[in-house]
Amino acid sequence: MRDPGLPSLDQLRVFIAVIDHGGFAHAARALHRTQSVISYTIANLEEQLNIELLDRSKRKPVLTEAGKALLADARAVSLKVDGMRARAKALSAGLEAEVSVVVDVMYSTCKLVRILHAFQTEFPTVAMRLRTEALGAVTQLVLEQQCHIGISGWMPGTPDIIERQSCGYVTMVPVAAPGHPLAQIAGIIPSTVLREHTQLVLTDRSTLTQGQDFGVLALRDWRLGDLSSKHALLRSGIGWGNMPVEFVQWDLDAGRLVQLHISEGSAFSFPLYVIRRGDEEPGPATRWLMQQFLEQAQPGAPLPKHDLRPAPAAGDPARPPPPGLTAPSPISLRRR
Repeated sequence: MRDPGLPSLDQLRVFIAVIDHGGFAHAARALHRTQSVISYTIANLEEQLNIELLDRSKRKPVLTEAGKALLADARAVSLKVDGMRARAKALSAGLEAEVSVVVDVMYSTCKLVRILHAFQTEFPTVAMRLRTEALGAVTQLVLEQQCHIGISGWMPGTPDIIERQSCGYVTMVPVAAPGHPLAQIAGIIPSTVLREHTQLVLTDRSTLTQGQDFGVLALRDWRLGDLSSKHALLRSGIGWGNMPVEFVQWDLDAGRLVQLHISEGSAFSFPLYVIRRGDEEPGPATRWLMQQFLEQAQPGAPLPKHDLRPAPAAGDPARPPPPGLTAPSPISLRRR
């Protein structure tokens, strides 16, 4: 038996496309080639490797056992080459014209504003595109290359191409309005009681977390796509739910919300990560921004200088300004 030949990068990518797009015809459309060219390329690859990669006896080509093993190698080679090309592009292009970031709604607004003020000072010529999303929608925007980096919780089933670095956590607490029935219960609230009351749950628009629930305990729930709407409904007494403690601390202090003591725990940590695609090399401004998010998670990081707690509702007592703080100037994220 002769030794396997040396496949080309194009052959490997055609092989990957056939599997990812579900057949020769779909791969041909995705790669803007004819179906005969796709079939010929796969046949040549099999001839070079001296092995059958696809079982063509069925309507849709299926990987052989050997094909399954070699597909992982083909993906690894393709990713390595893409990473090398991305690194070369970043090195030759210099500073980016624009940086795009998507941040989970749970991330501290105070920290985010502090980082963006510093970014504007450090890179005045670089435009910023900022988006906020929830749960899997953050990862999906990075995966689809709509954003360079993201700040996200880690979602189950995240593709291997997404790389992550820990950047701290958010403390979540279960809360309800003081007039809510759960707030009237002294001591630990059993799960059986908790499940009988409507829970307000944050959801997202991505397919990565479709059909999955995170922290849902009640038999009845309302799904909300916006953290501010959830906050308003909690204060109105419609239901109970988990919220970042930074977001509701002013309400807890003023008695507009009550922290619930439930059997599952009265607080929990929501870990956060800086994520990016592993086949893309970040430019200088993006790398600097990633480092700022990582440093905010380190012990001794400077506290935010801006008071960004939710504004008091009509009739609420005036909020005393934090010691030594002045009102921040508006942020402009447009290119200078």
